[in-house]
Amino acid sequence: MATPVSSPENPEHNAIPVSLLNACFVLCVINATFFPAAFFAHCWIFDELGRGIPTDFVNVWSAGRLVLDGHPALAYDWDIQKQVQVAVLGQSYDGNFAWHYPPPFLFIAAVLAHFPYAVAFIGWAAISLAPYLAVMRAIVGRPFGLLLAAAFPVVLTNTLVGQNGFLTASLIGATLYLMPIRPVLAGICLGLLSYKPQYGLLFPLVLIAASQWTVFFTAGAMAAGVALLSWLAFGTESWQAFFHWMPMFSQAFLTEGRAPWGKMQSIFALVRYFGGTEQSAWVFQWIMSGAVPVLLALMWRSRISYPLKAAGLAAGTLLITPYLFLYDLMVLAIAVAFLVRIGLNQGFARHELPALGLVAALLMFYPLFGAPTGFGATLIVSGLIVARCGFRRGAAAPSVSQDMHHAGRYGAK
Repeated sequence: MATPVSSPENPEHNAIPVSLLNACFVLCVINATFFPAAFFAHCWIFDELGRGIPTDFVNVWSAGRLVLDGHPALAYDWDIQKQVQVAVLGQSYDGNFAWHYPPPFLFIAAVLAHFPYAVAFIGWAAISLAPYLAVMRAIVGRPFGLLLAAAFPVVLTNTLVGQNGFLTASLIGATLYLMPIRPVLAGICLGLLSYKPQYGLLFPLVLIAASQWTVFFTAGAMAAGVALLSWLAFGTESWQAFFHWMPMFSQAFLTEGRAPWGKMQSIFALVRYFGGTEQSAWVFQWIMSGAVPVLLALMWRSRISYPLKAAGLAAGTLLITPYLFLYDLMVLAIAVAFLVRIGLNQGFARHELPALGLVAALLMFYPLFGAPTGFGATLIVSGLIVARCGFRRGAAAPSVSQDMHHAGRYGAK
């Protein structure tokens, strides 16, 4: 195991490494300056003819428009959705931006559709960014968390297409941060994550393994309550449409490959990208999806420190789903934030900062390769977590009660 660059015995172990600070500052400046420049250059939201540029956000606004018009179930109909999208954009495009979220997300879509398209686009990006910044600041435990959050390379991708990566990362990050200190609030955040249920699949297993029953039952009650509210608001037809169109969506993207395989960032997509068959891709995906839960259950029942457990769970949520786009890797920022907090408090091992630099490069240079480079980034972060677990095993492990006491004070610093 490489020795840390700094250690708790070193009075400078809490200092932010200059290389990390400078890299985050440069990436933050790039992210902050890109969008005004892109907007006025007609590369974001509108083109030079004033037409809307086809991006993912158009399906959110169009679904909300159908809700406001009294037809929420029609948001799931690909043909009708595209008609609304073409009308708002002022131009057609190849393919579909299909709406495939559970009905509870129609609440947000309907709110956004009250506003003009551009206002809703920018507002969604800005408003969903705020809780993400707050969660990252809380996890890192110092103001540097804000810079780290704003510097994460996927911030640019998520904002460019108007996706929900900030919201997903916020809910997962808040759940993990609050779990030891505010279990009811953690459960509420986890219940709200039901708008993207594939990212909550590991949580019940981990909560049972860790005997986090308050979080477990609160999350279940919250998810059921939100589903009930959406049923009352949007009717049975919206849920029927959701379940009716889901198999077609899976067929289109995971079997037919309507989106280029390089756009998805899972092991499933990696196998398909390199010419593997659908069957072989599923074999690799199921092996990954079987191994990760077992390892996480063992990890969460062990005496490994809570921040490492949280980082492992955040990274694991990205490894077990075949349907994963680059904007979804905003969740990887949560795992990185926990690792950075550990490094700032205990010292970084010599390999960790170069490895995080490689993670940033893989995420930034995805457009140059058009390959599942994000999957490589997730594997690197997962490897850093495993390496930290090995390092901790070499030291005297705290008792379970001491570990939970440390976890309970986790947000106090």
